[in-house]
Amino acid sequence: MNAAQRQPVETKFEPLLQFEMEMGTFLSDWHHCDQLSTYVARMISHNRTDPVRHSNFFSSALNELLEVSFRGGSPEGRIGCAVYRQGPNERVKLSFPCPPGHRQFFQEAVARTHRNDAYARYLDAISTDLAPSREVILLDLAINFDASIRLEEDKPRSVTIVVDLPLEGIVS
Repeated sequence: MNAAQRQPVETKFEPLLQFEMEMGTFLSDWHHCDQLSTYVARMISHNRTDPVRHSNFFSSALNELLEVSFRGGSPEGRIGCAVYRQGPNERVKLSFPCPPGHRQFFQEAVARTHRNDAYARYLDAISTDLAPSREVILLDLAINFDASIRLEEDKPRSVTIVVDLPLEGIVS
């Protein structure tokens, strides 16, 4: 048996739900973040161990991610969100147009979620900031939801944030 045969095969994420809308429409009302996250969470949580708990966690995480796009997106183009599942994990892919200078911000903010000082940075930020910044929101997802966060860079004028959420294993 060779090495390739001995390695476990990674199970792929199966698609659950996706939506797309004009970014200008999305940005027209802050409440869209909450409305979309609540709806999506209810749709994907029905068959989880504790659907209400799962829906609450997922809605909170997706709402924060949508707020990142709300604060950092530009009104031209479309926002798209797709949710996938692999066993106990949900994957959210959120794509949205952003101004040219913001792309580097997202690269750096996502990189900071992987650093050893992420927890200390998060605690410092929540104790001093009046309103959470986009970076703090990403740190919150990584720390409080045990999320794995990365960027996909497929389109030059947009950002795709990929967040893997192991919500079934989170102890509240």
